[in-house]
Amino acid sequence: MRAPLMALLMLSVGLAGCLGGETSTDTSAGEADLSSPAEWQIGQWWLYTFSTPEWEDDSARLVVAEDDAEGDTAYMLAISSEREAKRHAVLNHNPFLGRITHDNLSAFENGDPQSVLNFPLNTGKSWSFTLFGIDWNTEVIGASNGRATMSATSSDGQTMTYTYDGWAGFIGTLTWYDSSDNLQLRMILTGNGFGHEGNVWFIRAGDIFAETWDHAAGAPDVEITDSFFVGDHPSQGPYDQMIYWLDAEMGGGPSSGTLTLRDHQSTSMLGRQWGQNAEESGNLGTIPYPSGDYTLTITQSGDSYIRLIVAGGLTSSWVL
Repeated sequence: MRAPLMALLMLSVGLAGCLGGETSTDTSAGEADLSSPAEWQIGQWWLYTFSTPEWEDDSARLVVAEDDAEGDTAYMLAISSEREAKRHAVLNHNPFLGRITHDNLSAFENGDPQSVLNFPLNTGKSWSFTLFGIDWNTEVIGASNGRATMSATSSDGQTMTYTYDGWAGFIGTLTWYDSSDNLQLRMILTGNGFGHEGNVWFIRAGDIFAETWDHAAGAPDVEITDSFFVGDHPSQGPYDQMIYWLDAEMGGGPSSGTLTLRDHQSTSMLGRQWGQNAEESGNLGTIPYPSGDYTLTITQSGDSYIRLIVAGGLTSSWVL
C-alpha cells in the first residue's frame, strides 16, 4: 500500500464474481478469538463499504487469493472486480489490499508491515504503527463479545477508531478524522464468508502524478504545461499500465477547458475538451505499457475545474 490517501459507484460493483460457499454476518459463525489472529483460507471474503469526503458508498469485496506470500509468512488479499482494483490503485483509499501478514494481520505500507492489530487484543494494550503515511499511537479501549475496539491518535491531532471482529476474523469498522474533525475514511464490514469462486485481482501501484487546476471566472485565460516521468516500480520492475482518474467541471458563460497528455514521441495518449456547463466526474482509464517522459498541457477560461491523478500499476490475477 502507498500513502497518502486519494464517484459514487453502485454497490453491486463489489459483488462481481460468484460467491459460493458460506455467507456469514452473525455472531454464531465460528469462534471469536481476540488472543490470536484468525487463520484465513483461500477464497475467504469480506464485503466492505468505503466512504471518503468525495466518494461515498464504494463497495469492495476483498478475497484471500494466496496464503503463502512473502515466503509463507503472509496472505495476498485481492479484490473481486478488475475495475475496482484499478480504482483502488489510483485513489489509494483501501489500506488492506495486497499482503497481510499471518502473525498480526498487518498491512504493508511502503514495503513494511504495519501492525494495525497487535494480538492478543487486551484492554489497555498500546502500540504504534504507520498508516496513510501517518504515525499513529493506538490503544485497545474495549474488548468483549468477540470484538475489540482501538482508538488511535497522531501527533498533529488526527484520530482513528477501528474494531477487530473476531467472528469475521478481520476489521469490522474503521473511521479516520483529520485534525479539523473532517472525515477522511470510513469502512464498514457488511458481509463475510467463504468459498469465493471466480477471478480476483490485485494491482501493485505507485504514485506518479496528482494535480488540481481551479480557474476562477474573470481571471485571464491560461495555458499550463507540466510533465512527469514514468519509470519502474521501486521493487517490482516496469509497470504494465498507467491508471488515471479524471474530474472536470465547467461553469456557465465563457467557461471551457482542455487537457492533452502526450508521450515522449509526441503521441497523444489522453485528450479532453470541455465547453460551458460540461462535467466529467470520476473518469477511470488506463494507458498500457507506459514508460519515459510525458507532457501535459492544460488550458482554462472562465469558471473551470480540472483534476488528474495518475498511478503506475502492475496487475496480478487469480482464478479461484
